[in-house]
Amino acid sequence: QVQLVETGGGSVQPGGSLRLSCRYTRSTDCMGWFRQGPGKEREGVAAIDEDARTRYGDSVKGRFTISKSKNTLYLQMNGLKPEDTGIYYCAADRARLQAQCWLRLHRVEFDYWGQGTQVTVSS
Repeated sequence: QVQLVETGGGSVQPGGSLRLSCRYTRSTDCMGWFRQGPGKEREGVAAIDEDARTRYGDSVKGRFTISKSKNTLYLQMNGLKPEDTGIYYCAADRARLQAQCWLRLHRVEFDYWGQGTQVTVSS
Protein backbone atom coordinates (compact mmCIF):
# COMPACT_ATOMS: atom_id res chain seq x y z
CA GLN A 1 0.00 0.00 0.00
CA VAL A 2 1.04 3.59 -0.66
CA GLN A 3 -0.47 6.57 1.12
CA LEU A 4 -0.35 9.94 -0.60
CA VAL A 5 -1.27 13.38 0.77
CA GLU A 6 -1.41 16.46 -1.45
CA THR A 7 -0.91 20.05 -0.33
CA GLY A 8 -0.40 23.39 -2.04
CA GLY A 9 -3.67 24.00 -3.82
CA GLY A 10 -5.39 27.37 -3.76
CA SER A 11 -6.67 30.26 -5.82
CA VAL A 12 -4.54 32.18 -8.28
CA GLN A 13 -5.04 34.68 -11.08
CA PRO A 14 -4.46 33.72 -14.73
CA GLY A 15 -0.77 33.76 -15.53
CA GLY A 16 0.15 32.95 -11.95
CA SER A 17 2.02 30.00 -10.47
CA LEU A 18 1.43 27.32 -7.84
CA ARG A 19 3.47 24.37 -6.60
CA LEU A 20 1.69 21.26 -5.47
CA SER A 21 3.39 18.80 -3.13
CA CYS A 22 2.52 15.19 -2.39
CA ARG A 23 4.01 13.32 0.55
CA TYR A 24 4.06 9.55 0.04
CA THR A 25 4.84 6.65 2.34
CA ARG A 26 6.60 4.51 -0.28
CA SER A 27 8.01 5.36 -3.69
CA THR A 28 7.04 3.43 -6.79
CA ASP A 29 8.64 3.35 -10.25
CA CYS A 30 5.75 5.30 -11.73
CA MET A 31 4.18 8.34 -10.06
CA GLY A 32 2.07 11.13 -11.41
CA TRP A 33 -0.48 13.90 -11.19
CA PHE A 34 -4.03 13.91 -12.49
CA ARG A 35 -6.79 16.48 -12.45
CA GLN A 36 -10.54 16.68 -12.79
CA GLY A 37 -12.16 19.93 -13.86
CA PRO A 38 -15.79 20.86 -13.23
CA GLY A 39 -18.01 18.65 -15.39
CA LYS A 40 -14.99 16.92 -16.93
CA GLU A 41 -13.48 13.47 -16.73
CA ARG A 42 -10.29 12.92 -14.79
CA GLU A 43 -7.20 13.30 -16.99
CA GLY A 44 -3.51 12.59 -16.71
CA VAL A 45 -1.35 15.69 -16.23
CA ALA A 46 2.18 14.39 -15.78
CA ALA A 47 4.14 11.30 -14.77
CA ILE A 48 7.69 10.50 -13.73
CA ASP A 49 9.44 7.14 -13.80
CA GLU A 50 12.21 5.67 -11.66
CA ASP A 51 14.90 7.28 -13.84
CA ALA A 52 13.25 10.73 -13.55
CA ARG A 53 12.05 10.65 -17.13
CA THR A 54 8.85 12.63 -17.50
CA ARG A 55 5.70 12.69 -19.58
CA TYR A 56 3.12 15.47 -19.86
CA GLY A 57 -0.40 15.92 -21.12
CA ASP A 58 -0.56 18.08 -24.24
CA SER A 59 -2.45 20.87 -22.50
CA VAL A 60 0.28 21.45 -19.89
CA LYS A 61 3.50 20.89 -21.85
CA GLY A 62 5.92 23.77 -21.40
CA ARG A 63 4.01 25.14 -18.40
CA PHE A 64 4.04 22.37 -15.78
CA THR A 65 7.01 20.47 -14.37
CA ILE A 66 6.88 17.25 -12.37
CA SER A 67 9.72 16.33 -10.04
CA LYS A 68 10.41 14.01 -7.15
CA SER A 69 12.53 13.96 -4.02
CA LYS A 70 13.03 11.22 -1.45
CA ASN A 71 9.45 11.16 -0.19
CA THR A 72 7.71 14.05 -1.95
CA LEU A 73 6.31 14.45 -5.45
CA TYR A 74 5.97 17.97 -6.85
CA LEU A 75 4.06 19.69 -9.61
CA GLN A 76 5.26 23.20 -10.47
CA MET A 77 2.54 24.97 -12.42
CA ASN A 78 3.37 28.19 -14.28
CA GLY A 79 1.35 30.27 -16.69
CA LEU A 80 -1.90 29.03 -15.18
CA LYS A 81 -5.09 29.37 -17.19
CA PRO A 82 -8.75 29.23 -16.11
CA GLU A 83 -9.04 25.84 -17.83
CA ASP A 84 -6.45 24.47 -15.38
CA THR A 85 -9.05 24.78 -12.61
CA GLY A 86 -9.92 21.50 -10.95
CA ILE A 87 -9.07 18.99 -8.26
CA TYR A 88 -5.50 17.76 -8.59
CA TYR A 89 -4.65 14.23 -7.48
CA CYS A 90 -1.31 12.68 -6.75
CA ALA A 91 -1.06 9.00 -7.66
CA ALA A 92 1.33 6.07 -7.72
CA ASP A 93 1.36 2.95 -9.86
CA ARG A 94 3.05 -0.46 -9.75
CA ALA A 95 4.08 -0.27 -13.42
CA ARG A 96 7.78 -1.12 -13.81
CA LEU A 97 8.32 -0.08 -17.43
CA GLN A 98 8.27 3.45 -18.81
CA ALA A 99 5.87 2.56 -21.61
CA GLN A 100 3.47 1.03 -19.11
CA CYS A 101 3.64 4.11 -16.92
CA TRP A 102 2.87 6.47 -19.81
CA LEU A 103 -0.01 4.29 -21.00
CA ARG A 104 -1.55 4.12 -17.52
CA LEU A 105 -1.20 7.91 -17.20
CA HIS A 106 -3.14 8.31 -20.45
CA ARG A 107 -5.76 5.78 -19.33
CA VAL A 108 -6.04 7.18 -15.77
CA GLU A 109 -5.41 3.73 -14.33
CA PHE A 110 -2.97 4.28 -11.46
CA ASP A 111 -3.20 1.99 -8.43
CA TYR A 112 -2.96 4.39 -5.47
CA TRP A 113 -4.52 7.83 -5.08
CA GLY A 114 -4.42 10.83 -2.78
CA GLN A 115 -7.51 12.69 -1.66
CA GLY A 116 -6.97 15.64 -4.02
CA THR A 117 -6.36 19.35 -3.65
CA GLN A 118 -8.38 22.16 -5.26
CA VAL A 119 -6.76 24.56 -7.73
CA THR A 120 -8.80 27.54 -8.91
CA VAL A 121 -7.57 29.92 -11.61
CA SER A 122 -9.75 32.98 -11.89
CA SER A 123 -9.54 36.75 -12.19
